[in-house]
Amino acid sequence: MKVGVILKRNIIIVTSLILIILVFSILLKISKKENTELEDVRLAEVTHSIFYAPLYVAIEEGYFEEEGIKLDLILTSGADKVSAAVLSNTVEIGFAGPESAIYVYKNGEKDYLVTFAGLTKRDGQFIVAREKKEDFKIEDLYGKEILAGRVGGMPMLNFLNGVKNANGDLEKINVNSSIDFASLSGSFISGVGDAVNLFEPNALKLEKEGLGYVVGSVGELSGEMPYTAFYARKSYIENNKDIIIKFNKAINKGLKYVRNHSDREVAEVILAQFPDISLNDVETIVKRYRDADSWLDTTSISEDTYKNLENIMIDNELLDDYVNFKDLVIDLNE
Repeated sequence: MKVGVILKRNIIIVTSLILIILVFSILLKISKKENTELEDVRLAEVTHSIFYAPLYVAIEEGYFEEEGIKLDLILTSGADKVSAAVLSNTVEIGFAGPESAIYVYKNGEKDYLVTFAGLTKRDGQFIVAREKKEDFKIEDLYGKEILAGRVGGMPMLNFLNGVKNANGDLEKINVNSSIDFASLSGSFISGVGDAVNLFEPNALKLEKEGLGYVVGSVGELSGEMPYTAFYARKSYIENNKDIIIKFNKAINKGLKYVRNHSDREVAEVILAQFPDISLNDVETIVKRYRDADSWLDTTSISEDTYKNLENIMIDNELLDDYVNFKDLVIDLNE
């Protein structure tokens, strides 16, 4: 009888322990599930180009997921359309030239766009001409028509600034600003213009098809500035600081990867983003942008380079005075 009581007590103890373990396991699974739930973030990108390799590395290497973000990348051609998408809450974050955020601020928008992370530090366009030209000079465009994007956009502004830096005479160049950014390559192929400013992979594609030749770099001519950056509504950043910080960390990881890995390794990672381009071509383009010193070391944007951007806008009468840097730019790396 005594043995039976002890056995019964042991069975109860063992059963209780098993139940406790089961309950703990269930609670642990629920906790893990909650912790692995990702925050949905929609990102509008101004164009899809290997110029933005660090962003695509962050996507393909899973850096956003590591930071708890499920990223939805949406192609939104034109910086004006990107800013409109953010302002209308169609997306949470925009990726475009920060000049679009300056325009919004100057127009009196109370819940304006704040830039919180940079990616590229100079223009990523290459000048593609119909004729091959060694030792290209701005003077080679005199008397020619060049397709340079829309008035007020960063592609156009940097080209004009590049001409200025090279002591060129704009009066002698027929700058065509009537063609939408997304239609530049197609218009040039159809026979419009003697030259066109293109991002990769479009420039290399024209070269391979024998339709044009890369003769110069707009970025090298125009100099350093925050060319493409990430911004969001002021209220979104204030109310979602944790998401913005995590997003910034993911981009920094992408920048670090590109900085510390070979052109081939970077190309292999981002190839999935460009299924119509060969690995060798992606590698060639990554090298071309690396050689042009296109990417920031971190997402921080300095006030000096921001002023370089504003100087271009002021020179072209698109801005009447400097804006308050601390209003429009924050540094999450400090």
